[in-house]
Amino acid sequence: SSSSGDEALRDKRTRILSRGLPKQKPIEGVKQVVVVASGKGGVGKSTTADIFTITSFVLTQTKEVGLLDADIYGPSIPKMMNLKGNPELTPKNLMRPLKNYGIACMSMGFLIEETAPVVWRGLMVMSAVEKLLRQVDWGQLDYLVIDMPPGTGDVQLSVSQNIPIAGAVIVSTPQDVALLDAHKGAEMFRKVHVPVLGLVQNMSVFQCPKCKHETHIFGADGVRDLAKTLGLDILGDVPLHVNIRETCDSGQPVVISQPQSDA
Repeated sequence: SSSSGDEALRDKRTRILSRGLPKQKPIEGVKQVVVVASGKGGVGKSTTADIFTITSFVLTQTKEVGLLDADIYGPSIPKMMNLKGNPELTPKNLMRPLKNYGIACMSMGFLIEETAPVVWRGLMVMSAVEKLLRQVDWGQLDYLVIDMPPGTGDVQLSVSQNIPIAGAVIVSTPQDVALLDAHKGAEMFRKVHVPVLGLVQNMSVFQCPKCKHETHIFGADGVRDLAKTLGLDILGDVPLHVNIRETCDSGQPVVISQPQSDA
């Protein structure tokens, strides 16, 4: 009958809902996980994650720090960290991260050719992310920084729901179209109960190297205004500077190669 069918459907729905979200399981050997994310691509999220990770290591010295590139389609950490080659395997068949500047790094870029596109559907991407999270021998890390892909899709949700995250850092330029997506990114993390540590305003100002005139190419203080709206802190204000771009492209981040520069 119709009533018995409705009752069976309700029972099935109740059983499914009772399962809840997947239980969060820590990454073995990792004490704290911080994710660096953005709602939109091209705002300097990977550059910020790269510099953020190295600075954390340089400033603490006593802390072990790792960097995981979770952007499967567009991994950029290998180039920025000046790392090439395939990870070795441990006797337990776990991948050993590649290391430079004292930072243990893992990326899909180590597993494919540099110019090879990743033409995968969602399930394959999620499987790759799971392997990067669970099948890596991180040793003992105080902090693992995860460079997330742009957006608020499957990867962000899966990472947020499957591992305990100490906090998220949102990167944006001051441009209105970037701020819209940064706002969405912050709200997404709040919905999955990940604390948002604050915002980083990238490409905030350009200073002419000749006359020193400052130009706000992407607008002024947009991220600061968004931080006030969301009740969050501004964690950093990074200028649009040629040295930052050049040193990241050469695999020698500015905090390592030019630690005394204004940038």
